[in-house]
Amino acid sequence: MSISLQKVRIDKWLWAARFFKTRALAKTAIEGGKVHINGQRTKPSKELILGETLCIRQGWDEKTVIVDKLSDQRRGASEAQALYSETSESIEQRKKHAAERKAANLAMSPHDRRPTKKQRRQIHRFKEENQP
Repeated sequence: MSISLQKVRIDKWLWAARFFKTRALAKTAIEGGKVHINGQRTKPSKELILGETLCIRQGWDEKTVIVDKLSDQRRGASEAQALYSETSESIEQRKKHAAERKAANLAMSPHDRRPTKKQRRQIHRFKEENQP
């Protein structure tokens, strides 16, 4: 791992830290406003410095991480996790939002969803039997 680095492009770091599968995806997310450095939108070519705070939105989740190490090489997951530390508030927020989404899905009645294959067969059978 390149610890002696002073600066690394943010798209490269996000890829190396395994937030995105490719640098192109990281670049697209940055350009789409899904990644902020210290509360500000950024460009893919922006160089990261140790100690900066990143806010990364991926799907439903939003993570706030602090840059601990710099690397421009993609390594194993355990090494990638050593590049950053997620704030405790961020972890609590993600857990809270996940619980809210789960509760909302459970609250949704089965009639709000599309019928399953078995239910469709029952509907077709019912319609065939009750035709005049």
